[in-house]
Amino acid sequence: MDFSEAPSTTASAAAAYDSIAEEYAELNATSILNEYYNRPAIRDLLGDVTGKRVLDAGCGSGPTLADLVEGGATAVGFDGSSAMIEIARDRVGADAELLVVDLGGPFPFEDSVFDDVVCALALHYLEDWHGPLLEMRRVLKPGGRVILSVEHPLVMWFSQLQEGNETNYFATRARHDTEMAGMEVNLTFWDRSLSTMFTTFTECGFRVTHLGEPAPSPEAVERFPDFFQGRDDPRFLAFLFVVLERGD
Repeated sequence: MDFSEAPSTTASAAAAYDSIAEEYAELNATSILNEYYNRPAIRDLLGDVTGKRVLDAGCGSGPTLADLVEGGATAVGFDGSSAMIEIARDRVGADAELLVVDLGGPFPFEDSVFDDVVCALALHYLEDWHGPLLEMRRVLKPGGRVILSVEHPLVMWFSQLQEGNETNYFATRARHDTEMAGMEVNLTFWDRSLSTMFTTFTECGFRVTHLGEPAPSPEAVERFPDFFQGRDDPRFLAFLFVVLERGD
C-alpha cells in the first residue's frame, strides 16, 4: 500500500485522546467494558507469552502491555497519542519499548520480527483496514497471530437505529462522538459489517482461527451486581474478539 497517498485518519483521534488522556485512562481502569471485559479476553487469547516478542498496536494507556510484561514477553507498544504513551510509560517503565506511531501509517519495524500482534479497540478509527492489517502481517513471523478486539457490528448498527438514524448495515460508514470520559471531544469511528471485516482479513493474507463473544471476567459480576441482576448468562454484546493467523 502507498501510505503517502493514505490520509492519517487516526490523527484527529490522537489529538482527541491527548486532550482527555488522564480522564480516559482513569475511566478504563474501572470500566466494565475495558478492565473487566476487553482486557481479560485479550489476555486469555494471548495465552502463554513467555519469551515471545509481542507488539501492542494502539496500546493506549498500556493495560495489555502490563499483562505482557507480567507474562514474560518482550513487549513493544505504540499509539498515536503521545499523552497516552506517557501514561503507558509510567505504567510499565523501561520494561516495554514505547513509540508514538500512527496506526494508519507504516510501522517502524523490520519484517517478521513479532510472534504476536495485539490490536484492541483501535481499528474502528480507520475507514480502511487494509493498510494496518498488511503492516501487521508484514511484521509477524510466519505462523504469527493478530489478536483483535473490535466493536460488535450489530451493536453499532442497532444503536444507530435506536437513535433514529437510518443506517445501511452493509455500508462502511462514519459515526461521530462528541463526548468521552465526561469530556468534550471530536471523534470519528468507522462501522462496517461482519462480512466486510472477514473479507478484509482474508484479502490481507490472514486465516481466521477464532471468533468469540466471551463473558466478562467473574470479577465483573461481583463489581457490577445491578447490571447482571436477573441474568442467567453473564454474556452481553459489546465487542468481537478475533484471532488471525498469518497465512504463508
